[in-house]
Amino acid sequence: MPALAEFRQMKDDYFARDPHSPLTPEQKQGFSGLKYFPENEGLRLHVEVEKHPDQEQLQMQTSTGDVQTYTRFGQFKFDVDGEESALTIYANEHGYFLPFVDALAGDETYGAGRYLEPEQQSNGEFLIDFNMAYNPYCAYNEAYSCPIPPAENRLKVAVRAGEMNFK
Repeated sequence: MPALAEFRQMKDDYFARDPHSPLTPEQKQGFSGLKYFPENEGLRLHVEVEKHPDQEQLQMQTSTGDVQTYTRFGQFKFDVDGEESALTIYANEHGYFLPFVDALAGDETYGAGRYLEPEQQSNGEFLIDFNMAYNPYCAYNEAYSCPIPPAENRLKVAVRAGEMNFK
């Protein structure tokens, strides 16, 4: 089983059986697995990130009206179906964070956006694998407080990789 398929199966098992799953007991009863886009190797990227010169702080609103503080780490550019796009990577004490909303939001993907945790490589580049894009827990259960992607991370392109909308 390829690594991505194995990861997805483990996540489905966690959601279905683990007591810490974001699913409610009612949701678990009919749960048969999350929906995903097919793996897209073209959206597994090694990118150079242009660091923001001042590393300014940003207050990110959450789904429950709270705020979380992140540092605006840097921006990278990439191509999706011939269209150049750019996203900002944020950082906090837990590591790097990449929240984004794509053109499929509210239809094929979660309306409030999806998340990634970029991995910095030994050469300074970042691995951005959109196949690993996931819905925040508030997509399943409104009891969770999830950061809402800022305007600078709202894409006009469709990112057909990663987790799809949960219905």
